[in-house]
Amino acid sequence: MTRPPTETHAAAPHQMWGGRFTLGPSEALDALNRSLPVDHRLWPQDVTASKAWVHALGRVGVLTSAEESQLLDGLDRVAERLADGAAIGAPDEDVHTLVERLLYEEVGAAAGKLHTGRSRNDQVATDLRLWTLDAIDQLDADLATLGRTLVARAREGIDQILPGYTHGQRAQPVRWAYVLLAHAWPLVRDRQRLADARRRVAELPLGSGALAGSGFPVDRVLLKEALGFRSLSANALDATGDRDFVAEVLFHIALVGTHLSRLGAELVQYASSEYGFVRLADDFSTGSSLMPQKRNPDVFELARAKSARLLGDLLALLATLKGIPAGYSKDLQEDKALLFDACDTLAVVLPAVTGAVASLSIDGQRMLAALDASLRATDVADLLVEAGVPFRESHRLVGKLVREAERAGVPLDQVPQAVAASIHPALGAALAQLGSWEDSVEGRATPGGASRKSVEDQLEELRKLFAPGGGA
Repeated sequence: MTRPPTETHAAAPHQMWGGRFTLGPSEALDALNRSLPVDHRLWPQDVTASKAWVHALGRVGVLTSAEESQLLDGLDRVAERLADGAAIGAPDEDVHTLVERLLYEEVGAAAGKLHTGRSRNDQVATDLRLWTLDAIDQLDADLATLGRTLVARAREGIDQILPGYTHGQRAQPVRWAYVLLAHAWPLVRDRQRLADARRRVAELPLGSGALAGSGFPVDRVLLKEALGFRSLSANALDATGDRDFVAEVLFHIALVGTHLSRLGAELVQYASSEYGFVRLADDFSTGSSLMPQKRNPDVFELARAKSARLLGDLLALLATLKGIPAGYSKDLQEDKALLFDACDTLAVVLPAVTGAVASLSIDGQRMLAALDASLRATDVADLLVEAGVPFRESHRLVGKLVREAERAGVPLDQVPQAVAASIHPALGAALAQLGSWEDSVEGRATPGGASRKSVEDQLEELRKLFAPGGGA
């Protein structure tokens, strides 16, 4: 068959409905109703699902063998045209009408049989689930890449010790590796949640019709297997209006954004002149239009801001869903713009954050300089406990010791022995037993703690979890 000319802007619009109306939609309604500018990116999934539907129709005798082959070949040519840009400037209402119009151009009247027993309601639900499965896989891969980067940088920083912070205040000494791993573990949970969501996304709606099931006895099990789904939807009315899977994925994406925002917030702080713990590479830094000396961590600031956008996508979908009954309502047309926006946003943010983390340098001397003897207060309290003092009492006693150090203007470990002994006889000996910063960190040797072995154990576990094919 001779191929038609390449799609032009003059192509006539195609509709799947309208026989009961005397007039077509007004220009204003068409502008509101038309979703092709958003959903055109579903064309690979629409073609794939349509080919599976052709096979299903052939098996129940709706299509002859010749018609089945004709439609399958035609859909392949439609896919080629769409890959070449046939959707650009197309006048169609949505991607489904676009595919059908192009199929008519390829095979003629036989294209009219493709939609037998199928509705755009189960069609779009199937297409969007297929697209979402691919999006989850890509997001998982990008998260694993960031995870591997954090693990690699943590391994390099296992010997660097700095203050750990709570409430924005110096708390206890920890390893730089430990800090980075505190941002890697949330990514493990993100990947676990996405993997769990993927199982629910992979539920086949095709064969549900508009709301009551297909009027033809298509084999939905074969459709499921052909399209790579893991289960069948149980209720057609629910399946055509179900966007729980979009909401769930948007929630997980919003949580990923929150984790990236927290990582960004910490690194923005540490990159400041006041801290100076890290320095962004030139190719991941920006400057000021006025102040030549500025070195701005815009990459992490934008990561923080984008998390708000992701949250907005989730809230917009939930607000849309809450007011509609079971089954399909046109409100659901908004789902794709929100899901696409969220996935597109992370597709930009994750590589940028990964690159910035991979290339930043650390200043171990600035980290050491930020360590203050007051961070040893808990160590002193623990030593008093070892001497037989109940912890609540030792906590009170060390609090008095801290107050004396502040009053005298000296570091905690340099409070005079006589002053310490006046608070409690065991305090002088406890201060004398304080070792190095390394000793302090190694004192937190429980699993999950900041000691070297604990960090090395975490590094090994995370290495496995983020390894290609390892999964979370």
